[in-house]
Amino acid sequence: MDAAGSERALQFGAGDAGPLSALLAATYPERTVALVLFNSAPRFVRSPNLPLLPTQAEQERQLEEILRRWGEPAFHEERMKRFNPSATAAERQSTGRLFRLSVSPGAAADYYRMFLDVDVREVLPSIHVPTLVVYRGDLALASIKSAGQYMAERIPGARLVELPGGDVGTGFGDTDQLFAELEAFLIEVVEEKRWQTEPDRLLATAELGDRAWRELLQNHHADIRRQLSRFRGKEMDTAGDGFFATFDGPARAIHCGLAVRESLAELGLEIRAGLHTGECELLDEKVGGIAVHIGARVASQARPGEVLVSSTVRDLVAGSGIEFKERGIVTLKGVPDQWRLYAVS
Repeated sequence: MDAAGSERALQFGAGDAGPLSALLAATYPERTVALVLFNSAPRFVRSPNLPLLPTQAEQERQLEEILRRWGEPAFHEERMKRFNPSATAAERQSTGRLFRLSVSPGAAADYYRMFLDVDVREVLPSIHVPTLVVYRGDLALASIKSAGQYMAERIPGARLVELPGGDVGTGFGDTDQLFAELEAFLIEVVEEKRWQTEPDRLLATAELGDRAWRELLQNHHADIRRQLSRFRGKEMDTAGDGFFATFDGPARAIHCGLAVRESLAELGLEIRAGLHTGECELLDEKVGGIAVHIGARVASQARPGEVLVSSTVRDLVAGSGIEFKERGIVTLKGVPDQWRLYAVS
C-alpha cells in the first residue's frame, strides 16, 4: 500500500486469506476503509466453539493426500468439482493446470500445514472497521457457514450475508450477486463516512523488559532503541530498567526481543521479555488497557534471558518458523482466567 501510495483500502479476505485480512484490519484501522471476509473462518481446525470444522486428524489426511497426489490432473479435477461445482469443464482444467504449474507438492503441503495452525479468534473483538461477512449457503464445506456466523457475532457491528450457491472461489457461481452486495456495503460505508472516524483502539503487541542496568543504563537504552527502530517497534514508556513498546506484528516483536537479548548479552546483561497481543486504548498518544497489563504480567513470569509469550501471540505467528517451548498454565495477578505461556526457543 505504501509503494502504491494508497492511504486506505478495502481489505478483502477470501478463504484462508481471511485471518490475515482480519489481523491487518485490527492492527491498522487507520489504513482500512472496510473489511470483507468471504467464505472464511478464524481458524481451520475444530475447537469447542467451532465444532463443525474438520478435526486435526481429518486435516492431516488432507495434507497426506496433497503430498501424494498433487500434480495429478484427476486430483485437481476432483477438488474443483467438490469446491466449485458450477465451474465448467474448461475452467476446471485451466485452474488445475494453474495449480500444477505454479506450486510444487512440497510448497502446497507446507502452506496447508501452516494455515492449520492459524487462529485469530481472540482478534475478532478488536476489529473496529465496517465489516461484511459473506458466505455461500450450499458449500461442501458446511463448517464455513457456522464459522461465518461465529465471526459476525464477535466483530462489533459486522453484517452477515448468505448468498446462494456452493462455490468456494470468488470467481465462480453468481458473481453478479456477490458484487451487488459489495457495492451496497461500500456505498453505505462511503456515504456515512464511517471510515473517516479516527480509531481510538487498535491491536498491538506489547513488550516489557525487567532487569537493572545501573551504570550500563545508557548503553542499554541505546541498544534497545536501535533494535526497536530495526523491527518497527514504538517506544511508549521507560521506567528505570524497563521498556514498554508496541509493534504492528507479533513476529516482529518476538524477533526484536531475541535481538535485544543477543545485543545486551554482549554487555553482560540478561533481559526478561513478555509479549501479549490484544486490544489497546489510545489516550493522548499513550497506550493502555488490559492488554498492556497482561503483557506486564507475562513479563513478570519470564526467566532471565527468556522471551515469554501468551498463547495469543503463539497462535498468531503460526507457520512463521518460530519455535516455542510450553511453560505451562499460570494465573496472572489481577487478570481473570488462567493463561498458557510459551518461551521462544
